[in-house]
Amino acid sequence: MNRWWSAVLLGLLAVLALFLFLNFRGAGEIHDLPPLTPPAGDSVARGAYLIRVGNCMACHTDRGGAPFAGGRAIATPFGTVYAGNLTPDPATGIGSWSHDDFWRALHDGRSRDGRLLVPAFPYPDYTRVSRADADAMFDYLRSLPPVQRANTPHRLRWPYNTQVALALWRALYFTPVGPEEDRNATAQWNRGAYLVRGLGHCGACHTARNALGASSAMMDLSGGLIPMQNWYAPSLTSSAEAGVAGWDLVQIERLLQTGVAAGGTVLGPMAEVVLHSTQYLAADDLRAMAVFLKSLPQAARTAAAGPAFAVRARMAARGARLYENHCAACHGNEGRGVPGAYPALAGNRAVTLPVTANLVQVVLYGGFPPSTAGNPRPFGMPPYATVLSDSDVAAVLSHIRGSWGNRSPAVSELSVSQQRGGASP
Repeated sequence: MNRWWSAVLLGLLAVLALFLFLNFRGAGEIHDLPPLTPPAGDSVARGAYLIRVGNCMACHTDRGGAPFAGGRAIATPFGTVYAGNLTPDPATGIGSWSHDDFWRALHDGRSRDGRLLVPAFPYPDYTRVSRADADAMFDYLRSLPPVQRANTPHRLRWPYNTQVALALWRALYFTPVGPEEDRNATAQWNRGAYLVRGLGHCGACHTARNALGASSAMMDLSGGLIPMQNWYAPSLTSSAEAGVAGWDLVQIERLLQTGVAAGGTVLGPMAEVVLHSTQYLAADDLRAMAVFLKSLPQAARTAAAGPAFAVRARMAARGARLYENHCAACHGNEGRGVPGAYPALAGNRAVTLPVTANLVQVVLYGGFPPSTAGNPRPFGMPPYATVLSDSDVAAVLSHIRGSWGNRSPAVSELSVSQQRGGASP
């Protein structure tokens, strides 16, 4: 029996050794490369557009820092990740990288020296980017002014800060794929799918994550809380949340381009996406994304739980008074809003979402659509964190979610207090 267990143990050790070899081969090896030839102008311009589609600058530029020089802190449940320097500085940036190195980072999630990258960098989405697009993006980045700024080491807790942990995570949740095409769909639909699933990495926010920070393809674009931000990215596969199957294509395009459409207004993290990325997309790409998003199958809405009816009844009168004092001047006594200025609350699916995180965020910290060429002076909502208590916020939101035809569960005071201590936008 002891020999049998010894044989099993040796077998497991051999499998582990092979697994580690396959994941870490080439790590630490940096080969000298011949000087890169200057990129062609059309490749740089195309790369600049693709970088904009991917919204790379948003993460790789620190507040007040040089564009693409890295250093921005990104909070995760496992610690803090710091974005890297993407300028062509040879010592601290990607000036010594090749096209192959950059492709490997996007497609395989490996740095130039073979180290496994932290999946806060969305290579599980970027693995779908084509080689031609990756090369153009690299050409643009190496056309930028070099900035000497050493990368800040990540501050991740053990064991998440180890290469072994990353290798195991990849074995469970990551497989490099490449561009995917549905031969039964139109070229326009496939282009939209490529932008949404790949460069746009919409699933990074709009897909729920498990305890290890991984998303499941079975829940693709079905909504989820954005880790550490206390914002909920609503489901794009539910017409009761953010699905647009019933929208006109023009309205979908308008929302992506201006941040405001007849059916909704973008706030929070999505407002940043519109501000820095989608408002600059070409008309053909906006239409392609709209076609793909409109085609997504819509799932049935899941009922949400809330405080008991007796609790809600006690909150009703108080919530109505708070609404009259603080909200009615803009949103109207009947919650109808003002077209083109203040959104209606009656029948607003952002109000009736089963997850109330976004409503609490907006009341506490304000709601501000992006300023875009199509909507240069958007109307915003002021923050009420210093005006309303947690019980006040719960009462007024419960009133809104249960009035003028809205039939959603009330908001608990506990849910508000939990978010007040969390991250604001």
